[in-house]
Amino acid sequence: MNTSPALRPLIVVPAWNEELSVGETVQEIRAATPDIPVLVVDDGSTDHTVHVARLAGARVLVLPFRLGVGGAMRAGFRYAVRHGFDAAVQVDADGQHDPRQVPALLSELGDAEVVIGARFCHPADGYHVRGPRRWAMVVLSKILSRLTKTRLTDATSGFKATGGHALPLFAEHYPDEYLGDTVESLVIAVRAGCAVTQVPTRMRPRRGGEPSHNPFKSMIYLGRATMALLLALIRRWDLSTTAPAPLRTVEEGLT
Repeated sequence: MNTSPALRPLIVVPAWNEELSVGETVQEIRAATPDIPVLVVDDGSTDHTVHVARLAGARVLVLPFRLGVGGAMRAGFRYAVRHGFDAAVQVDADGQHDPRQVPALLSELGDAEVVIGARFCHPADGYHVRGPRRWAMVVLSKILSRLTKTRLTDATSGFKATGGHALPLFAEHYPDEYLGDTVESLVIAVRAGCAVTQVPTRMRPRRGGEPSHNPFKSMIYLGRATMALLLALIRRWDLSTTAPAPLRTVEEGLT
């Protein structure tokens, strides 16, 4: 089902030391979705990420120190709410997400408030995860499928669209802990009554920079993923207030 023509989305690109890829990523997003503004949230980078993003034509929100993906996205959600956007799409700065698939995610916001771009649906793309990290993804997806009452095959994907009640909810409560931006955020959304769904998407190799994980950390990932899910299931939040706190000095870095 298509979303309302009045939908006003914002593409949020969290970036930490992504000077090698963020410029091309922003240019590709703008070419694929020219009517959707792009906000790069610089997560305390120590390289030229901010300068490159600005040259590429993005709005830039500069965080004074590193908060992690969750903290950067929460700042992006707050910016979206405060500036009248009613949907936000996370696109990673490393070029792995194909911005031509953003409309597919947005099209599902008519029926859901969180839409996940599921990886692993196109084996020919060559995107594979094996070993303990893959095991963790499978287990997390099965458990979260039961919670959301819909089949999820990739609960840890960072390629997501958020709208409806979930947008102000995440602007206030989006987790910034490790894996909180994927696992715990879905638990929060479900407990607040938000519908979650997924659409198949393609993944591509990184354009540059350093990957957030490597094979030597797979076992650590498995343990931390399990702990993140357990904490998300037992944790309690006050979800009655969803008006986002002000950005304060964070927004001073916006151009």
